[in-house]
Amino acid sequence: MPKLISILNGPNLNLLGKRQPEIYGSETLADVEKACANLASELGLKAELHQSNYEGGLVELIHTARETSAGIIINPAAYTHTSVAILDALNAFEGPVIEVHISNVHKRESFRHNSYVSLRADGVIAGLGTEGYLLALRRMKTLVG
Repeated sequence: MPKLISILNGPNLNLLGKRQPEIYGSETLADVEKACANLASELGLKAELHQSNYEGGLVELIHTARETSAGIIINPAAYTHTSVAILDALNAFEGPVIEVHISNVHKRESFRHNSYVSLRADGVIAGLGTEGYLLALRRMKTLVG
């Protein structure tokens, strides 16, 4: 049975492809989900993508992943810079965590340079567009076997 990787996305990522395409590109979250599912299958993994605009929703998804998933790939979006609750939930997860950002947060506003999630993440990918999710999946294969 393939190991499950939970791919969690934070607020406004449901608008991917429609919101600020000059920053986030034209691909939709459905496009990302399809690409991740295809690559996961090739790697002998299973990818399950979820999105929530609510901090508590992301915390609940992380809690669920504790029982179901070998690893978490997370793009917490704006909660990256504000959520101790998400950090605490990730600290309770025993598997690997990879943080992904579509844009290069270090070239943007200074408040985006701080990440609570990075305090827990085993790796961080930023600024490589939606390809960052695929790179994270490849790394996750190495980490979970």
